[in-house]
Amino acid sequence: MTRIRRTATAAAALAFTAAATAVLGFAGPASAHVTVNPKEATQGGYARVAFRVPNESDTASTTKLEVVLPENAPVGSVSTMPVPGWTVAMEKRKVDPPIEVHGSQLTEAVSKITWTATGDAAVKPGQFQEFPVSMGPLPQVDSMVFKVLQTYSDGNISRWIDPPAPGAEEPENPAPVLTLTAAAAPGGSAAPSAAVAAPDDDDDDEGGNGLAVGLGVAGLVAGLAGLVLGGLAFTRTRREPVAKS
Repeated sequence: MTRIRRTATAAAALAFTAAATAVLGFAGPASAHVTVNPKEATQGGYARVAFRVPNESDTASTTKLEVVLPENAPVGSVSTMPVPGWTVAMEKRKVDPPIEVHGSQLTEAVSKITWTATGDAAVKPGQFQEFPVSMGPLPQVDSMVFKVLQTYSDGNISRWIDPPAPGAEEPENPAPVLTLTAAAAPGGSAAPSAAVAAPDDDDDDEGGNGLAVGLGVAGLVAGLAGLVLGGLAFTRTRREPVAKS
């Protein structure tokens, strides 16, 4: 009876697990979403990033990608790398104050980049595609949040537009975020050399002991060499005949 009961209990547990998986399978790990890679760049510099777009549909393909650049962080220079089978279009907007790029004052900045698939180039189920972009000089802000629209061949649109909230969990439809770090100060490498020139007491002791040992070994070697040379000279002197007067 005990064995029958255990078998029945195990079967019931398996049945419950299967039912839960079938009904709540969508509540598992968060699905893949559009990201920007790498995730970090330097303020004031140029960066080559790629928007990585996974296809989440089981039946439809991704046919269009729209990336909206943040209004609070305009970039003066934006260029795209050709993606086979995809066309690209850029939209611009007025910026005030102007953006300085290599001594020139720009009054317009790219506000949106749109890639559209042609022929059979759409991102199919189970695949992903990267869309490379070069941009700069990067603004003096902590991060750039890109709102992205991903259009499928069946008309559905995934809106990756939710910015992250400090200390909160990842939003349901997270927008790609590029974190910007401050550039290193000029001549910043001079300070560490002073620290290297002032080792701690333990290092001094080890250095002094090593020097003393080194000098002692050198003296011993010099002494042995002197003895060998002296012995050779003495032996040679005894072998040579004494000159007669």
